[in-house]
Amino acid sequence: QVQLVESGGGLVQAGNSLRLSCTASGPGRTFSMYAMGWFRPAPGKEREFIAATVWSGGSVYEVDSENYVKGRFTISRDNAKSTVYLQMNSLRPEDTAVYYCAAGVGLTRATIAIPSRYIYWGQGTQVTVSS
Repeated sequence: QVQLVESGGGLVQAGNSLRLSCTASGPGRTFSMYAMGWFRPAPGKEREFIAATVWSGGSVYEVDSENYVKGRFTISRDNAKSTVYLQMNSLRPEDTAVYYCAAGVGLTRATIAIPSRYIYWGQGTQVTVSS
């Protein structure tokens, strides 16, 4: 069982930035083997995909959502710290949500955005953006 703990959420004014962190712990695969994703709730969806990093063939690549977060949010990972980050810039009131990180294995570009393909989930961290 892998535990994921998010942190870094809070209350900020529109236009400002936050960096979320998600640290993994517990037995299981080496952290670098996991695909790590960030999601948030959205109307009519299970959870909205934001971004993910995937280890494949010894290298890591990032996949970003095609919606309006692209260009404002950046995902990164530090395998030595078993941590994935989400840098959020130019925040807007509509970005207010609980943000969840998730871990999965065997994910590809075709499945990386599907929440049900992830095995482990964190408890979420609240981000509130005031206007």
